[in-house]
Amino acid sequence: MNERHLSERLLKVADFVPEGANLADIGSDHAYLPTYLALHDATLTAIAGEVNEGPYQSAVMQVKRSELTDRIKVRKGDGLNVIEVEDQINVISIAGMGGALIQTILEQGKDKLGAVERLILQPNVGAIFIREWLSQNGWVLIDEAILEEDEKIYEVLVAEKGTDQFLYKEQREAKLLLGPFLMKQCSAIFKKKWGHELKHWQQILKRLETAKETESNEQRKKELEQKILITKEALS
Repeated sequence: MNERHLSERLLKVADFVPEGANLADIGSDHAYLPTYLALHDATLTAIAGEVNEGPYQSAVMQVKRSELTDRIKVRKGDGLNVIEVEDQINVISIAGMGGALIQTILEQGKDKLGAVERLILQPNVGAIFIREWLSQNGWVLIDEAILEEDEKIYEVLVAEKGTDQFLYKEQREAKLLLGPFLMKQCSAIFKKKWGHELKHWQQILKRLETAKETESNEQRKKELEQKILITKEALS
């Protein structure tokens, strides 16, 4: 992978970035996503944010090699702290992290979201944490995608400011867990992902049923039984 040939995962993220965006790519690693986008869209500008020194230096070198230092700023910092008011960022992408970590980044950086119009979020696991945060903080999902690459399955969530009162009017628990758009599409990759999860949960539940009865075990069993029921209904 390089700035001209992205992974399928990042290509899907790139598909949701509007033309002419002022993008902040958080956890940008080598800055492949913003450089790819800038090379394909002469009107796009970007911030490549990275908290770790090694990836930060890699991003700096990548932007220099691509001769895009006038349009892409590489900044070292934690989460959305790399964004400044004068950047006028209107799109934020966060890819390749756990859903719980992405949720934390958004929560801790709430004050940076005032002018942001779109969030493009690609969790490796735990997308439910993101959907819950969006629902509670004035953001509504407008699209989702699911893809498989190198035997791993990824989800991409796209949100804009608004209310989700109709999105989750029915089957709220199921939609938060599985994704409202992905449930509706019910693609082969979706079925594969949740079929694997279903088997995993059933194995855990079986072990818990023979384990010592404790309050925490009973609570865990109830949670698993609910997830199993939701997933079975979605796959049927």
